[in-house]
Formats: sequence, C-alpha cells, structure tokens
Amino acid sequence: MASLFRRKKRTENEQGDDDSGKKKGDWKRPANTAFKQQRLKAWQPILTPKTVLPTLFIIGLVFAPIGGLLLWGSAQITQITLDYTDCHNAGANFTGTSANFVDMPSSAVSYQLKDPTQTFANPQWSFQALPEPARTDVATIVKRNQCRLRFELPSDLPQPVFMYYKLTNFFQNHRRYVQSLDVNQLKGSAVSIQGLRDGNCRPLGIDGDKAIYPCGLIANSMFNDTLNNPVLVNGSSNSTYTFFQTGIAWPGEARKYAAQHGYKLSEIVPPPNWRDRFPDGYTDANPPPNLNADEHFQNWMRTAGLPTFSKLYGRNDDTPMLKGTYELDVYLNFPVSQFGGTKSVVISTVSWIGGKNPFLGYAYIAAAGLFVLLAMIGLVWHCLKPRKLGDMNLLSWNQPGGR
Repeated sequence: MASLFRRKKRTENEQGDDDSGKKKGDWKRPANTAFKQQRLKAWQPILTPKTVLPTLFIIGLVFAPIGGLLLWGSAQITQITLDYTDCHNAGANFTGTSANFVDMPSSAVSYQLKDPTQTFANPQWSFQALPEPARTDVATIVKRNQCRLRFELPSDLPQPVFMYYKLTNFFQNHRRYVQSLDVNQLKGSAVSIQGLRDGNCRPLGIDGDKAIYPCGLIANSMFNDTLNNPVLVNGSSNSTYTFFQTGIAWPGEARKYAAQHGYKLSEIVPPPNWRDRFPDGYTDANPPPNLNADEHFQNWMRTAGLPTFSKLYGRNDDTPMLKGTYELDVYLNFPVSQFGGTKSVVISTVSWIGGKNPFLGYAYIAAAGLFVLLAMIGLVWHCLKPRKLGDMNLLSWNQPGGR
C-alpha cells in the first residue's frame, strides 16, 4: 500500500530549470532597471491658477505677433486669378484675328494686390471656335477652342513671377485615383498585359491587346488646356512676357520617370483622353512623351490633397512683369462641367513665406485670441470664486450628506 503513495524524486529539469540552470519563472522577467521596471523619475506639475493663467497669456502674446507677421508676409504678394470656365459662353467672338471683348463677371475675377488702393480696369474675355480641323492636324486640334483674356496689371511685378492653373472640386485625393498608376511602367519597364489588367491601373491598363502608356486614371485625366504667354499690348510695339516651363516641378520628381519606355510602338496606345494629341496613336513621327523631361506631367502626377488646388505651369525668375494691359490666349481642352468644377489661370509673386496663404496667419491669431480668452475667463473665475490649494473641506466625504 505504501508503494502507491511513493513519489518519484523530481530531477532539476522537472522542477522548472532549463539546461543552463535558469529557472523558468525568470524567462519573461524584465531586467531590473529603472526604465524597464518603470521607476524613472517623473515630474507631475500641479495645475494652479498661478501657473495656468500666465502660461495661457504668454502663449497668446507669442502667437499673436507670429500671426500678424505671417499675414504681413502674405499681404506682400500680388496674385491675380481669372476664372475662364465659362469663357465659351462669353457672348463675344473674334472678327478675323481681332477679338471682341466683353467684361468678365466679378465672380470670375480676383485681384489680391500688394497695394489694395490701386485701381484697375475690369478684365475681359472673348471666345473663338475654329472649324473642325483634319484629324491628323495635331497642332490645330488642340487649339480649336480659343479663349482670350484681357487684364490690367496696375503695377510692376518683381521677379520671380509664377503662372499657375487652378482647379476646384477635383478630388485627386480619392483612394482609387491616387493608386491608379504603375510605378514600374513609369520607370521604363515593359509591364505585361496581364500585369496591367490585374494591377492598379485597371480599368485603364490595357486597350484590347495593347498596353496603355502611361496607364491609370491620373495620367488619363492630365490637365491639357494650353496657356500661352501673356502679351503686353502697346499698339505696334507689343511685347511677350515669357513664362518658362522648366524648373516647375519639385526637385527629384524626374527620378520617378524614365526617359524611354520599355515597349515597342506597336505594343502601346495613348490614354483615351490623349487621343487629340496622338490621333494616330504613337508613331515614329509622333512618339510617346519623354516623361523624365515632361514637368507638366510630373506636376500632375503629384496628386493634391484637397479638391481645390493650383499647379505651377510656368515661371520667370529673371525679368519683372511690367504694368500695363495684357492679353493671354488659353486653348480649351480640359472639361470641368462633368464634375461641377472650375478652372482658372493665376499669376502671382512670392515672398519669404512662399505663395499667398493668409490662412496660417489667421490660424495663429485665432489661437492667440482663444488662449487669451480662456486666460481672461479663468482669471475672472479665480477672482470671483478663489479656491485654496489642498482645501480638505472640498472633499466629497466632507460635504453635507457625503460618505
């Protein structure tokens, strides 16, 4: 009977030790340091009126001049915005090569001048629809709808001067839109038909048995209005102010794109919305664009985070833009009525804060006002109902009916 209750002596391993002699209970124990054992020294400030109220006042007094400085920097910028969305309904047309102008509606014009006391003539526009050209006449196809804008520059614009196009209600930040490209194809790889059919570019990855180059929704929807250089109208001595179309993309953007595609011309077709530019597809006479050098394409592929955005179209870093009356031709190819948006041309200078953006200054001033307001409320409350720090009478169990 005693043998039934006889216990076998356990070995060291059975007692919970590993081969190295370390007890199993120590395997997951953190090291005995102040950091791992959460014994670091800490300071927990006590928030009292004497510390909180001065802090709020100081933050408000610091933010207010910062906001004022940002607003002043933004006010040093001159920016002219001309919305030409409805130019085709202008009601004024060309007579031969001369344009018959009518005033643009005030809602389509925005003058933000460095000197707000300056006056200017109301901008005007005129529209000309040319006869439908031959299908292969690429140069004429993209210029068949011409909008001419006339505007006055009340003072010289110091260099650098920038020209942008601005779109509204265009959601480049849509998840499916942002992903609709093929990085390998843009870098020069000949991505297979199967890869494009099943990749991010669908449904604009292939066309029949040919690859679309460049594929995807972003490339297909590229802005394709043509903005000509503005001409200073001085009678017989008109002069053109040149906006150069190099140096308009962010540094390093060109590295994302290859100068040569990896396909044969017979293997690729242009995106559907590029057909006016390539009516016969890609040919030896009209080959695919060099994406490594096409800075307009690079700017467009860098998607915007908000539905209203501007993208740089041209710049002049060397010559001031003289005051006077200018005429600027825009060739209309980019539709915006489909998504209820607008399109504008923007001419602007810059300052030490960059482009015109008063929002940041207003945000700092609003934050300063909020902090000062909270400080004032706290100060009044503290004066009317002062409270002694650590007053035991305010504990719940010391109140009438407390436990």
